[in-house]
Amino acid sequence: MSDNDDQEFDPEARDQREIGREMVDESTGLGSVMAHAYRGELSQATTWRQRLDQTTTWSVTIIAALLTWAFSTADNPHYILLIGMIIVAIFVGIEARRYRDYDVYRSRIRLLQQNLLANALDPSQGVVHRNWRAELSHDYRAPTLKVSLGEALANRLRRVYLPLLGILFAAWLFRITAFTPRQEWLASASIAIVPGSVVLSVIILFYGVALAVAVWPRERRAKGEFREGDPDAWKDDQADEE
Repeated sequence: MSDNDDQEFDPEARDQREIGREMVDESTGLGSVMAHAYRGELSQATTWRQRLDQTTTWSVTIIAALLTWAFSTADNPHYILLIGMIIVAIFVGIEARRYRDYDVYRSRIRLLQQNLLANALDPSQGVVHRNWRAELSHDYRAPTLKVSLGEALANRLRRVYLPLLGILFAAWLFRITAFTPRQEWLASASIAIVPGSVVLSVIILFYGVALAVAVWPRERRAKGEFREGDPDAWKDDQADEE
């Protein structure tokens, strides 16, 4: 192939973008390359998915240990649960960073599924992204993160960490009230010379920020799966009969 032919490559041309159609009719060199690339992207996504799960597992394990120790005796200080909140916040940051890396490979997989595999299975529907080959080529040449840190934090908070932080907050409230008279619960929330009112204010501020990050409206960049549609529609017997 000449240099002139390379310059005339049009990734949006039908015969170029719908290479999935060719994979059904005949074996192509590019189809074989893309199959290996798809397996490689799946392996990378699986590895990063496991790293996300490890962070969550450590968070749950630490929370369980702290809850057990905090309520084992009334002499144990309540602020061990506050330390747990700080640890979980650190894990949120770690997991958000890992989620951004994971999303790079998941985005490529979705691009291949939508425009290559789906086109191979049903060429009549065309492709989702006309310029998908150029987009994927550019991402291989210059890989970039697809989601912002704010979106990654919001995703992990909504999916995992808000409930975990809620458990810690409820446990802390119960801990400072269960072993003291009701009229002294605020005093029991103090830490050394820091008054209980200040401690409570800082905690409320922390949870307010976490909630705001989780629910703040923003444009979603991550390529999602299982987001829309009727989950039972594709198994509808009536639809199969029609």
